[in-house]
Amino acid sequence: MLSLLVFAVLCASCLAKPALVHYSYSLAVGGGSGTSFSSEGEGRITAVRVWEINNAYITGIQLRYEFFWSKKIGRAVGNAQELNLFDGEVIVQISGKYHSNYIYQVIFVTSRGRSLTVGQPVQNSFNFYPTHMDAELKLLSGRYNSNGITSLGAHWGVVYMDQGNSTDASTQ
Repeated sequence: MLSLLVFAVLCASCLAKPALVHYSYSLAVGGGSGTSFSSEGEGRITAVRVWEINNAYITGIQLRYEFFWSKKIGRAVGNAQELNLFDGEVIVQISGKYHSNYIYQVIFVTSRGRSLTVGQPVQNSFNFYPTHMDAELKLLSGRYNSNGITSLGAHWGVVYMDQGNSTDASTQ
């Protein structure tokens, strides 16, 4: 009887959907001075906010996971530029420009071909994307100081959801 119970538990665990498979990491770019960060939240990313100093560099980034905004990374200067994702839409690429001191531009590209471009197209280029075709952006990591984002990396994986994204969310 005990062996039948063990067999049933093993079969059930094999049928359960994993929370994250096909993980990959896009190595961070930038000088990397300041405080380290890692965005955090539950579920899919459903929106992105980015702040920049006009004609200069990226000062802050914020991600919305399902209905809740994560903590601001860096600082909020001026008006934020925002991209709200549609149901089932995910971030599949991040590109931009960086130098030894700051991230100067970020471009978030979605699975529907839409994009958010913030910042100045100067300095060195970077291009982040997942290793696996079914993966999406899970979180951002890097470093920031009192002026802005100094380093940026991207973490990719598969998110299994029972329901789609929702763009009706409260802001914090």
